[in-house]
Amino acid sequence: MRIAAAAAHFGRDLDYDLGRIGKLIADARAAGAGLLVLPDAALGGYLADLRHPDPAALPPALKPDDPLLAQVAAMAREMVVCVGYCEADGDLRYNAAVALTGDGVLGRHRKVHLPAAESTVYAPGDTFAAFDTPAGRLGMLIDYDKTFPESARTLALDGAQIVACLSAWPASITNAAAKLNQDRQSRLFDLYDCARAAENQIVVVSSNQTGAVGGMRFLGQAKVVGPAGNVLARTWAKAGLAVAELDVAAEIAAARRVLSHLNELRPATYRSLP
Repeated sequence: MRIAAAAAHFGRDLDYDLGRIGKLIADARAAGAGLLVLPDAALGGYLADLRHPDPAALPPALKPDDPLLAQVAAMAREMVVCVGYCEADGDLRYNAAVALTGDGVLGRHRKVHLPAAESTVYAPGDTFAAFDTPAGRLGMLIDYDKTFPESARTLALDGAQIVACLSAWPASITNAAAKLNQDRQSRLFDLYDCARAAENQIVVVSSNQTGAVGGMRFLGQAKVVGPAGNVLARTWAKAGLAVAELDVAAEIAAARRVLSHLNELRPATYRSLP
């Protein structure tokens, strides 16, 4: 199977976003991909200011059954596509993602870990769960979720072979580097992707936004990481698709042939959080 992770810019113009999603799906299909992971906030864009979000300039909030998601599903057809958006649930907003095909929704995730002032805009999700798809058993993380090892570990223990990490991850806001590849957040973004794959011996598919919004520069750096923590394909900072061809089950079996991390856990010895 071929797997694609997208690096691209998305903003408030939903028609433009939908057109760009359509182009990325077409490009992924032309590359033979069975799974495409789009960035966080691909429908409606991310926050323009992470420290002091303007309540009058927030992303449009879409209901879980919004017709725009049905349009993405129609474009996906046989492909599994993960896409991020701002989800409305009554008076609450969630940073959310959905995995779908032309047959409909396969799974959903609401971002659990909210950084900086994001908690003033979004409510936190409360679960990590894997689900079955034509591309294999899949779990999703959004952005800051992947900073916490427990997030991907929970999905791996739920049988996820592939973890899709959808991000709108910017360069450092407090200590920006002259070049993105020298930025502290650039290093951490790559480190988390590779560590989450290696420690759980799974495939991580990491997408991200590109370009700039307000005072933030997004890193790009979409990639597909194998279960040994090895980067199989990447986009660096530019927009585009990282496409890798691999037999997911065989790669995972090979990684776990001698050392099987999930089977060798010692949960009774670990300190439980209060």
